[in-house]
Amino acid sequence: MKKEDIIHLEKLMNFLSFHFLKKNHWEDVTKTEWSYIVAELNDLISNDHREKGIKKQPDLLGSNYLYEHLIINKLKKYHQNENAVLSKPNLAKLSLIVKVLGYSNYIDFINSHTGSFNFNDLRIDMDNVKQNTSLLDKLVGCWYSYNRNLPDNPLEAKDDRIWRSAMEIYKSETSGEYYIERSGGDHHKYFGKVTAYSDYVFIIMNSNTFIRQRHFISRIKDIKEKLKNPEYKLHELHFISTCISFNQEPIALFEIFQKADRKNFVPDSISFPIDSDEIPSSIIKQLENTEANRIDYK
Repeated sequence: MKKEDIIHLEKLMNFLSFHFLKKNHWEDVTKTEWSYIVAELNDLISNDHREKGIKKQPDLLGSNYLYEHLIINKLKKYHQNENAVLSKPNLAKLSLIVKVLGYSNYIDFINSHTGSFNFNDLRIDMDNVKQNTSLLDKLVGCWYSYNRNLPDNPLEAKDDRIWRSAMEIYKSETSGEYYIERSGGDHHKYFGKVTAYSDYVFIIMNSNTFIRQRHFISRIKDIKEKLKNPEYKLHELHFISTCISFNQEPIALFEIFQKADRKNFVPDSISFPIDSDEIPSSIIKQLENTEANRIDYK
């Protein structure tokens, strides 16, 4: 196993520790507790088989699989001797574990828990124009993001699809550029760069799991005059954006970024309860139709 493989495996074990026991690190979990986690995972695997109508007996995990095979023989051996020769764990079993926790496979889990993004792939270049850093500094902080897909038929109601997620804009201490990170559905995270020229704000974003760039453009009228007031605060931004979907067709989005109180900011996806009065009935019907919501990748 390479060091990278160890780091990935530690992410999984730490995730299991917190998910089942609310413990932050795998070293805090006892042998008995790992057996408990295995039992919980096996229940999830069995239930998944029943729900899918699979008659074949599920490939369950051994009661000591996590502790003896992954903790003792992989992680602890590596930490005792970084030069130890270790065989890679069974990728199929690791994928089996994360699948019942909502991921497509082990690679999807690792990609969804990466702590770094390749911001260098994102470029917003405009020649001979000075950045409006005063405006950019007003954008720094935590926001809520509400987005809404425009309907194909303009006469239709525009509340067919509304999402809300958490987002943060910050200035990089190393490059001086302004970055944005945003939570998304299905464990995905979005990241991007922000810049401003005159009274326009530009954002280019991508995902840590898909090559799916989105370009956002916003304009704040009379921003130069507003910035002269030291008490001026920017609480809301409206963006028009385009992105490339899986079938390579541009999609128009209407986005509202709303400032959040940093003290109460939660850097994870925010969801309404399914029975919330704030969710229009049309959205409830869409959410309930799980087959219609699937994306055909073929």
